[in-house]
Amino acid sequence: MPAHEENPITYLAGDATRPVGEGAKIIAHVCNNLGKWGKGFVLAVSRRWPIARQRYLTLPTPGTTIPLGTVQMVKVEEDIYVANLIAQDGIRSRNNPVPLKYLSLKACLGQVATEALSLQASVHMPRIGCGLAGGEWYRVEPIIQRTLCQRGVAVYVYDLPARQS
Repeated sequence: MPAHEENPITYLAGDATRPVGEGAKIIAHVCNNLGKWGKGFVLAVSRRWPIARQRYLTLPTPGTTIPLGTVQMVKVEEDIYVANLIAQDGIRSRNNPVPLKYLSLKACLGQVATEALSLQASVHMPRIGCGLAGGEWYRVEPIIQRTLCQRGVAVYVYDLPARQS
């Protein structure tokens, strides 16, 4: 599809670590800038591709934080990449109820779009930034539409199916 045509977001019930479709795929998710990995979607990522966690842990240097807006692309399979998006400032707490930084997310997704167009890849994700990062989907979705969809990148957002009791 030409880069000037907009693709709508495709919503699917499923697991973003098992992306659908043919061709190259980028799995995007939000990471914090502290070098802490261990809750939420990252657990599914590191169970499937331990290298994604190993590479993320190389980003911070002692006594520093990872710059917000950083994207680390990790090739995890022949045609699958994990994009570690540094768009969360710290960890969610009473004093930091929304560590997601929307402008940093926009910057990260702009970089992902460039990479996706270069690789002719689709982008797959859970509802990024809306779990542990405290963001709100009604604010995240338009950022995805502007940075990825309007550039012609196919985007798939996965919601885990409800568990049967």
